[in-house]
Amino acid sequence: MNKNDLISAVADSSGLSKSDASSAVEGVFDAITKSLSSGDEVRLVGFGTFSVAKRKASTGRNPRTGEPMTIKASNQPKFKAGKGLKDAVN
Repeated sequence: MNKNDLISAVADSSGLSKSDASSAVEGVFDAITKSLSSGDEVRLVGFGTFSVAKRKASTGRNPRTGEPMTIKASNQPKFKAGKGLKDAVN
């Protein structure tokens, strides 16, 4: 399922027009993105938790040359599925 499929599914299940459903989906994505970028986590009970994991700097190897290179520290988005989502999938 891609973004357009998600928008169509939201429009069908909620009775909204596709443009309204598109605005709703974009709004949810923007809210999650803003919350994570400010360092907060987003908990959706029964669905899951979006959070930010801090990754330490490390040393890796360039696959072409085999030379060592440094990989700088970064923040990575993380998602942990909740019980309701796990039960629905299994």
